[in-house]
Amino acid sequence: MKFQGTERYVATDDLQLAVNAAVKLQRPLLIKGEPGTGKTLLAEEIAQSMGKRLIQWHIKSTTKAQQGLYEYDAVSRLRDSQLGNDKVHDIGNYIKKGKLWEAFSAEEQVVLLIDEIDKADIEFPNDLLTELDKMEFFVYETGETVRAKIRPIVIITSNNEKELPDAFLRRCFFHFINFPDRETMQKIIAVHYPDIKNDLVKDALDVFFDVRKIPGLKKKPSTSELIDWLKLLMADDIPDEILKNRDATKAIPPLYGALLKNEQDVHMLERLAFMARRETR
Repeated sequence: MKFQGTERYVATDDLQLAVNAAVKLQRPLLIKGEPGTGKTLLAEEIAQSMGKRLIQWHIKSTTKAQQGLYEYDAVSRLRDSQLGNDKVHDIGNYIKKGKLWEAFSAEEQVVLLIDEIDKADIEFPNDLLTELDKMEFFVYETGETVRAKIRPIVIITSNNEKELPDAFLRRCFFHFINFPDRETMQKIIAVHYPDIKNDLVKDALDVFFDVRKIPGLKKKPSTSELIDWLKLLMADDIPDEILKNRDATKAIPPLYGALLKNEQDVHMLERLAFMARRETR
C-alpha cells in the first residue's frame, strides 16, 4: 500500500515519493520544514491512510532517549520493600514501558512518530542509533532483549532548531517540506474550507504572501496560521474590499493576531505603514 495523501492532507509528489521510499527501505523518515507545514500531521495521515495504529512520542527539552525504551522506578520498589509488599519480588512491576517498547511489541505494524527530535539535547539522536537501526534493545534489570515483532514505520520530525549528528542522519531517509506555493496552498485551503469564496482566497493569499516577503520578520506566518486567519475572516464576514483595496499606509491586515505571533513583527509592519504614510504626503 502506497501513501498518496488523504482527503485531509495535500501531499506533493516529492513528499509521497519520500514516504514510500522510506517505507520500502525500512528506514526512519526524517521530515524537516518550517513550523506549521504539517510535519506532525503527516504521521497521523500516513497511519490513517494505511490503516495502522499511530504511537506518538512528543519530545521536550528534558526528554531522555532512555524514556523511549523504558524507565525503572527503583524508588517505588525500595518503598514497597520497606512496607513488605509482595510485588517487590517481580522487578517487572517497576518497569514502565516507553513508546519504542510499545511499538516493538505491537502484534501489527504501527507508525511511530518521534516528534520534534531537535528539542532534546544533542546526544539524544545518537542514544537511539542502535535501537532504531537494529530495532532492539536490552533491559538490564530483567536481562531480556526486546525486539520488534514487526518493524514499525518511523517518522521523525525536526524544526531545524539544531543540527542533528551525521551518524544519525546516515540512518534516515530525509525530506524537507518546502513551504507550499500558491497553487498548493489553494488546494490546502480547499480541503479545509471547500465552500470558501474564490475572491476571498485570492485576496487573502495576496496579503499572506506579501507579509511573508517582508524581510526581517521574526516569525513568518505559516500554513496553520493562514487556515486560522481565513476561518476568522469568514466568521466575521469581512467585506471583500478590505482585503482587495489594501492601503499601503495601513500595512497591518485585519485580525492580524492570527498571522503575527510577536510584537516585534507587529511593530515592523506598523513602521512600514508609517513610512508609507510619510512618502504619500
